Amino acid sequence: MDKGKYFRRIPKVDILLEEAKKEGLLTKYDRDLVVAGIRQVTDELRSFLGGCEQEQAAERRLDTVMELLKERLEEQDRCRVQRVINGTGTLLHTNLGRSPIGEKHAEYLRHVVTGYSNLEYDLDTGGRGERYSHFEDLVCQITGGEAAVAVNNNAAAVLLILSALVKGKEAIVSRGELVEIGGKFRIPEVMEQSGGILREVGTTNKTRLEDYRAVIGENTGAILKVHTSNYRITGFTESVGIEELAGLGAKFGVPVIEDLGSGVMVDLRAYGLSHEPMVQESIRRGADIVCFSGDKLLGGPQAGIITGKKEYIDKMKRHPLMRAMRIDKFTVTVLEQIFREYRTPSRLDQNLPVFAMLSQSVEQLKEKAVRLADSLHIHEKDAVVQVEPCASQVGGGALPGEVIESFGVTVQGKTITCEELEERLRKGNPPVICRVEKDRIWLDMRTIQEEEIPQAAERMNKIFGDTHL
Repeated sequence: MDKGKYFRRIPKVDILLEEAKKEGLLTKYDRDLVVAGIRQVTDELRSFLGGCEQEQAAERRLDTVMELLKERLEEQDRCRVQRVINGTGTLLHTNLGRSPIGEKHAEYLRHVVTGYSNLEYDLDTGGRGERYSHFEDLVCQITGGEAAVAVNNNAAAVLLILSALVKGKEAIVSRGELVEIGGKFRIPEVMEQSGGILREVGTTNKTRLEDYRAVIGENTGAILKVHTSNYRITGFTESVGIEELAGLGAKFGVPVIEDLGSGVMVDLRAYGLSHEPMVQESIRRGADIVCFSGDKLLGGPQAGIITGKKEYIDKMKRHPLMRAMRIDKFTVTVLEQIFREYRTPSRLDQNLPVFAMLSQSVEQLKEKAVRLADSLHIHEKDAVVQVEPCASQVGGGALPGEVIESFGVTVQGKTITCEELEERLRKGNPPVICRVEKDRIWLDMRTIQEEEIPQAAERMNKIFGDTHL
């Protein structure tokens, strides 16, 4: 392939600017923005041609310069945080915002935050109220805890708990539970920040009750159990359950803390998944304090919820970090709505999107995939479109290694590379995020909502329509 021939065909800025004027772009956008967009597109074109080995792909990219310019200008005109179509099949995709919020809850949030609210105002007494009171009773009813509070995420919850209860004292943790989660959040480093002293016991694969008992002393501030939700240790292993640890803690007057991570409050076996420890189970088995995330399998906004014994929760409420970590009116409003749903768990799949996605049968997903495939008006000489079985996952550091049967649509381009198709989908409006496997893009229907099917089809059809320009 003679790359020089194609480099010489890259349009000059003034030619593209004249074409942009004819297309009405100078009326819609400031001239400097259009010029900057042209330079961006021509730079991208040079980079693409430098790595391109297919003449057909090079020709096609040169023929779509104006369409690319329009896309780049639209990108610059849009807000940076956008709604995207999640075709990855990962339900709690951390990079895509984890758990979606249902329309009902989003509408109620809009109703509350577009005016004033009683965030910290007691409507009964006319005096100052507490923001956590809006959902505290609900959390206690559902979990069995005596009190509850919430901070801005579960990492903050762990830091607050340790700072309030363990500062200057030891917290006993199994070596098999010294986890690292996303963003280099490590239990030992959080312990250090809290002012607590980490006391490791056992080994990576085996920790017994006597290991904890052997180190409890006057300087023990707490026993900490961390649910390893984002990895599994299998084989020759042994760990201590929360019930045994609670008995040990009660005997020595030491609080037992459990970091459950994902925040499961229903039995996931009802959705065809493995059982994950539930918050109410942990409280029932004797944990003094339990913390968990709001935006994972709870199905709500980002938050770190803490529940358990009132004497310990009250210490946290009075701690200086509480103010720094407090949640705002948006989170308070949505959290209350989410916890209200758990009063009738049989209807979770109707009101919480994460459970609606989990509840979809393979047959329903196949039918959705067929509808999307039928909506793709792509000539067979341009791409191969197929409906195929695939595997979804929960994501968000929950149920590692567990897959959920699903169906998706695959597209293998003939006039466009897989990498270019993925990029065009990702950079479009709305952005469509997909998986790339075996030189094909995959759109997993489990995470694509009904109303998004025509939008995804339109984006794909537009891209392949461009190949004929």
